[in-house]
Amino acid sequence: MSTIAFIGLGRMGAPMAAHLIAAGHTVRGVEINPTAAAIAAEHGVELVDTVAAALAGADAVLTSLPKPEHVRSVYGGPDGIFAHAPASALLMDTSTVDVATSRWCHDEAAARGLTFVDAPISGGTAGAAAGSLTFMLGGRPDDVERARAVVEPMAGNIIACGDAGAGIAAKLVNNMMLFISVMAMSEGSQLAEELGLDARTFWEVARVSSGDSWALRTWYPVPGVVERSAANNNFDPTFSVDLARKDCGLAVQAGDVTGVHLPAARLALSQLDELIAQGLGGKDCTLVATFASPDGTLRGYDPARDAAPAHV
Repeated sequence: MSTIAFIGLGRMGAPMAAHLIAAGHTVRGVEINPTAAAIAAEHGVELVDTVAAALAGADAVLTSLPKPEHVRSVYGGPDGIFAHAPASALLMDTSTVDVATSRWCHDEAAARGLTFVDAPISGGTAGAAAGSLTFMLGGRPDDVERARAVVEPMAGNIIACGDAGAGIAAKLVNNMMLFISVMAMSEGSQLAEELGLDARTFWEVARVSSGDSWALRTWYPVPGVVERSAANNNFDPTFSVDLARKDCGLAVQAGDVTGVHLPAARLALSQLDELIAQGLGGKDCTLVATFASPDGTLRGYDPARDAAPAHV
């Protein structure tokens, strides 16, 4: 089997690496957060201190990083991936970045005779744990086919989206639609509450009717309705406000570049910005439901338990 270098082993990376290991691959990883590194080690990742050590003899390299600037640094820095990747290795970035950063990775890799595929993912931490992520691949057809074989143990769906940058473009549009869906679900959940509907009963109606969405089925923001909802855990993050704001902001930025009008996305972005301004960037993005609540309170959320919310 293959040796795979994995840079970034946080809430998404660690369970993804575990599926690669279960499939028989050797995974060498780098993670700067000690807690996350310990969890990755429990999954069987061979932890090393440097990118160079992780890449030595690697057949493939996966990155899962928070922001575009982290991707550029990890790939392009003097001790980064481009400086140490074996010529035969396949490089793949699963991070959510802007299209320009993804195309920069493609161009810089090509200039060095390296192979890069943008490979963003959808499905959240639950999908990472279940091995059911959707991978959106962008690059040359032969390279995308190589990537397909590597990511298969982590995936429920693998979609070839087109040439360089097409994968990340698809991811940005998809996530923009998700955050708009979260607003719709949030407003619907609170209106149903105020109209006296039983939360579970209304959810059953919406789930099989025209109000259905992935967000409603997975993240419904009322406790006791959906197993994985953050509302069951004081809105601790499954997808944090900070990361949602980053992704939504990148989509709005793409709208600015292309001239596409995105009024609903801009409203979603403004609500995420307001939560961050309130010091709630580390909470779950479905906390936007507070903006629909008549008095700003939510069942399942106790602000007193969040004297110092932890950002992810």
